[in-house]
Amino acid sequence: LVTWNVGTAAPPPDVSSLLQLDSLGPTMDMYVIGLQEVNSKITNFLSDLAFDDPWSIFFMTVLSPLGYIKLSSVRMQGLLLLIFVKHVHLPFIRDLHTQFTRTGLYGYWGNKGGVTIRMSLYGHTVCFMNCHLPAHMENTEQRLDDFEKILEMQFEGENIPSALEHDVLFWFGDLNFRIADYGIHFVRESINNKRYNLLWEKDQLNMAKKKEAFLQEFIEGPLHFKPTYKFDLYSDVYDTSEKKRKPAWTDRILWRVKNLCQHAPKEGEFSEEQQTISVTLNNYISHMSYGISDHKPVTGTFGLELKPLVSEPLVTLNPEGEWSAEHDVLINYSAVPEFPSSAWDWIGLFKVTFRHVNDYVTYSWVEDDEISSNKGGKQVYMSAAEIPDAGGEFLLCYYSNNLQSIVGISQPFQV
Repeated sequence: LVTWNVGTAAPPPDVSSLLQLDSLGPTMDMYVIGLQEVNSKITNFLSDLAFDDPWSIFFMTVLSPLGYIKLSSVRMQGLLLLIFVKHVHLPFIRDLHTQFTRTGLYGYWGNKGGVTIRMSLYGHTVCFMNCHLPAHMENTEQRLDDFEKILEMQFEGENIPSALEHDVLFWFGDLNFRIADYGIHFVRESINNKRYNLLWEKDQLNMAKKKEAFLQEFIEGPLHFKPTYKFDLYSDVYDTSEKKRKPAWTDRILWRVKNLCQHAPKEGEFSEEQQTISVTLNNYISHMSYGISDHKPVTGTFGLELKPLVSEPLVTLNPEGEWSAEHDVLINYSAVPEFPSSAWDWIGLFKVTFRHVNDYVTYSWVEDDEISSNKGGKQVYMSAAEIPDAGGEFLLCYYSNNLQSIVGISQPFQV
C-alpha cells in the first residue's frame, strides 16, 4: 500500500524501489496506490475524466507487463486511488464499489476529502480509504471531524455496509497531523539523532487515538522513519523556505480489523470467528530518494491471511481447439448454479499483459453469440475477423454485468 502527496508533479522516471519490484521476497498480490494533489487544474481534471490521468497510465505501464491489471480506480480532483491485482485473484474479487466524499471548501470544490474502493475478497469485505485532510497545526479538530464525516458518508444509502462494517478497513493518505508543542529545533535535533520516539507522544494522531473512541480500533505500525513532510524539492533537506515548516508525519497508513474489535474472546475461550482473517504488517517505511514533491512517499507491506469463503470461480472457461485468425473459434464455459447471468455479459479475448477490463482485443456476447447449451456448459463463437494475425499469448475473461467484475479467467494460451 502506497500513500504519496505528489504535489502536482509528473510521475518520476522509476518507481521500482517504491513498489519493491527489486526485492527478492515473494511478489505482491495486490498494489493499493493512494495519491494526493495529483495535478487537478480544471482543464486537466476534465480531460482526465475522459481518459486515464498520467499517473494511472504510468502505473499501468509499469505493472501490466508484470501480470497485474488495474482492478479499479476512483478520482476526486487531486485525490486518486488505484488498485492493481494479479490475474489469478480476479475471479475471487466481487462487489467492487467506489465512492468519494468532498470536504474542504464547504464541500464545494473537493480539494480535501476521501476516496474509497471496497470489495469482497475471497468472500471477506475489505475497504481502502485514501484521505487528504485539512492542513496546519491548529486544525486537529477539523481533521478528526472530516474523517468522521467521511466514515459516515461513504456508501450511505446504498446497499453496502458502512466503512466500519467491513472485515478490514485500511485508512491512509496525507492526514496532515502535526507534531504539537515542541519547537522546530528540538524536532529537527531529535530527527538528526534518529530519536523519533521522543516525538511520538506529541504527534497529533497518536494523541487523538488515546482520546477519540472511533480511532482507538485503528492500528498503526511504529514510526521508525523520518517525518515525511516538508522537504525542499529533490533533496532530503527539511523546508528552508521562509515558512520553515516544522517536520511532521503527515503521511500515514492505518488499519482496522472488525473482528478484533467485537469478538475478543473471554479468558480461556477460543473464538473461531477471529481466525477467518488477519492482517500482519511486514514493513512500514518512507522512501527518501523520491524528490518530486515536498512529501516523501510511505509504503506499508501487509500480509492478509484469510480463510477463503469463496474458493470456486463463478464461471470456468477455456478455448476450444486450436486458435488462429484463419477461422472462427469456440469458447466453452460453465457457471455455478447460483450465478446471476445477464444478457449483457460478455467474454473478452485479452493479451496476457492487459491493463484493465476494457483493454480487450475483441469480445463475444454470451447470449447473442451462443451456439450450444447443455447441462455440462455452453459454447460461444468468436469471429476470426477480430483475432490478431500476429498471434501471441492470450487469456479469456468472463465479465458479469450484474456484478460489474470479471468472474472467470482462463489459463493463458497461444493464438
